Amino acid sequence: MPTDDTNRPGVKILTAHALPVAEVLKALDSTEAGLSATQAAQHLADHGPNRLPASKARNPILRFLAHFHNTLIYVLIAAACVTAMLEHWVDTGVIVAVVVANALIGFIQEGRAEQAMAAIRDMLAPRSAVLRDGKRTSLDAAELVPGDVVLLEAGDRVPADLRVLQARGLKAEEAILTGESVPVDKTEAAVAPDAAIGDRGGMLFSGTLIAAGTARGVVTATGRDTEIGRISGLLGSVETLTTPLVAQMDRFARWLTLFVLIVAASVLAYGYYVGQMAFADLFMAIVGLSVAAIPEGLPAVLTITLAVGVQAMARRNAIVRRLPAIETLGAVSVICSDKTGTLTRNEMMVAALATAGGTYLVEGEGYAPTGVLRWNGAEADLHDHPVLHDFARAAALCNDATLHPTDADWRVEGDPMEGALLALAGKITGADTPATAGMTRIDAIPFDAAHRYMATLHADAAGARTIHVKGAPEAVLALCADQRGSDGTPEPLDPDHWTAMVETLAAEGQRVIAVALRAAAPDQDRLDASELTESLTLIGLIGLIDPPRPEAIVAVAECHAAGIRVKMITGDHAATARAIGRLIGLQNGDTVLTGAEIDRLDDAALAEAAVTTDIFARTSPANKLRLVTALQARGLTVAMTGDGVNDAPALKRADAGIAMGLKGSEAAKEAAELVLADDNFASIAAAVREGRTVYDNIKKVISWTLPTNAGEALTIILALFAGMALPITAVQILWVNLATAVTLGLALAFEPSEPGTMRRPPRPRHAPLLTGALVWQLVLVSTLFVVAVFGVFLYATQAGHPVALAQTMAMNTLVVLEIFYLFYVRNMHGTSLTLTGVRGTPTVWACVIGVTLAQCAVTYLPPMQAIFGTQAVPLVDGLLILAVGVVFFALIEVEKQMRLVLRDSAV
Repeated sequence: MPTDDTNRPGVKILTAHALPVAEVLKALDSTEAGLSATQAAQHLADHGPNRLPASKARNPILRFLAHFHNTLIYVLIAAACVTAMLEHWVDTGVIVAVVVANALIGFIQEGRAEQAMAAIRDMLAPRSAVLRDGKRTSLDAAELVPGDVVLLEAGDRVPADLRVLQARGLKAEEAILTGESVPVDKTEAAVAPDAAIGDRGGMLFSGTLIAAGTARGVVTATGRDTEIGRISGLLGSVETLTTPLVAQMDRFARWLTLFVLIVAASVLAYGYYVGQMAFADLFMAIVGLSVAAIPEGLPAVLTITLAVGVQAMARRNAIVRRLPAIETLGAVSVICSDKTGTLTRNEMMVAALATAGGTYLVEGEGYAPTGVLRWNGAEADLHDHPVLHDFARAAALCNDATLHPTDADWRVEGDPMEGALLALAGKITGADTPATAGMTRIDAIPFDAAHRYMATLHADAAGARTIHVKGAPEAVLALCADQRGSDGTPEPLDPDHWTAMVETLAAEGQRVIAVALRAAAPDQDRLDASELTESLTLIGLIGLIDPPRPEAIVAVAECHAAGIRVKMITGDHAATARAIGRLIGLQNGDTVLTGAEIDRLDDAALAEAAVTTDIFARTSPANKLRLVTALQARGLTVAMTGDGVNDAPALKRADAGIAMGLKGSEAAKEAAELVLADDNFASIAAAVREGRTVYDNIKKVISWTLPTNAGEALTIILALFAGMALPITAVQILWVNLATAVTLGLALAFEPSEPGTMRRPPRPRHAPLLTGALVWQLVLVSTLFVVAVFGVFLYATQAGHPVALAQTMAMNTLVVLEIFYLFYVRNMHGTSLTLTGVRGTPTVWACVIGVTLAQCAVTYLPPMQAIFGTQAVPLVDGLLILAVGVVFFALIEVEKQMRLVLRDSAV
């Protein structure tokens, strides 16, 4: 028996699922009557309470202040200090508001690992029925210890990890732990030591739910030693990755700050020592240079762009919990999706009926009792296929579930599989003539894992009595003497045919049950299992699946078109996973890697297999975490979806964790960056589109901000080195930044998706923020800015205009160029010379009109002229400035078209 270096009884039972009950009890120093009070007290002292350790909560003030720990934020604070010293209070107020708003939004939006841990702790049952000193008592679940014998019944939440001692009709809902879409049968039998969690039929796990039956089990692990405790440990140790945009912006801000400081110091030294300029005037020019070079409005516009993306994703049923996750989702190159409830409906549905004469295909959605049955491609008629009547009766009568219509769909009370059988009966007979009409149940044999079938005895209105049986195919076949023929008459049983049919349906990922019937004596009022042996007539086999969502199939195809690989990671069986993978159109739908095989691979081999394999079955939480890490190690940006506690560690580790909002556990939601309000994979594809749009808009903001700032800064630098008057004064530079940096840049945050957004491949994980194309654009545009501004300034001075008027014309030229450049940047992947490009958006035109009116006020209103040192620009000179803007736009648009032609020809 495996042991570790402690003598705690619970720690020894690392393979309790593989040991006989007697050995487990002996190892735990317990009996079937439970522990004595003395033993329980000792075990409690050894193990501690049955609860997960609480993580230490971070101080809210420190969490808030942490959002100021960013280089670009430091630059903004320094800029605010400079503007305050210059008594430019409006600028100071705007910058301070940007910094505080950025911190507030991050503080409110970002999730915390402590909440995820608390959500898992809340899943433990509050009280439990336990045997102590041979007597039944009710205890707080926190007082349970290894060796305690716990009594459970349907509806109870399992309070700790238990080895089953006795079970009667026991089924457990383990979806939160294993991803299994239907309740699993539990027995006292031991299984192989290396069995996956989902295959440990003799174990009950903390946090799962008893769906049916009763049980008595001995506690083998409590608190952090349980499977859920192990997951919480994984969750606490998982490193949360920073998003590509945050990391890139932080690095960029550091280098930009250093660059601006070096340039400013160099210019200051040159102007003072070489140019012999007055220090006061020179210092003001350097301040103007610094303000021009530092994109102080960029963090605000980036935050607003992300916030706009939050609203757009909310309309697509994707709730964003951390702002930077939006652009990460747009960069996703692999989506690792849970199967149950995400790609599938998490609802059982009958897919096929196998008879002696062939197979019927069953259509429909969910538990709705509407749909058609097809025979050889055509709709089957009940009158021509009498065996369907037998299927309907058996499905509806040998059943303890009920179906209820809701506003949106149908809801099942009871076993999901039995709900699917009721829906099948409704599809065959119709809602007007239910299969149970006129039938009265006399007696029943409940399903039990020992015999693996359920039997019922019913009487019709005339008194005729019939026995119906449903259960595991091998169990029901053993009770049958003959089979229902294609014409409805009995014929000799063909075991080979039915064995082959079971294998065929199972290979298609279907859960197979068999149904049979037998006429009973008119006076029979009790059922005895012994009288069923070799006396039944087999009706046929029923194949059930958790059907894929139709919209998920479309969404997977859309992801493939966008260059995104979709991988399914599930706790379900390999055959089921393979069948669903084929139905939804996964690229490599035939190869399946199981959790046991993953455990045998080292990290390098797993990284190779993870890239080429698209279906992973029977996986554990540790397997999912390793898969996500392996894909990231290959340079891929990974999105992970899930709904169970078992998904939480992988959700936290993924670049974009996506939890299910309807059926997902609180632990999964708290560990994720995004929550789907409709639990639908199609919403992920829509969110990826929005994420790409947000990233495009962020790139547009950066592409607009950097060249305009560089153009302003270069204008001052060249003037200082040339020893000439500044074309634009420092206060005018401050005005341009205030009037345009946030307003015109902000307009780009509301841009819609460009055509072909989901036909472009995802950007590489480590793609630089400043690409070669952006650097070239920065150089070209800033150079044109300098040429245009100096050209207009020199033209004005040579025309005899006063320096103040020449500077006013240069300032207006700068603003006009920025407006024309805005329309150019709006279309990064196509031409700007389209009706849509010219028409723009309401936000674009509102910002352009606002800036134009503000600029006119600064130019022509006497009070503003006194503040900014401007003069009224004559009409002819104003038209010249506008013409300069048109020529500038034509040059950069022609250059873009040349690049697009070269790019397309290279492809």
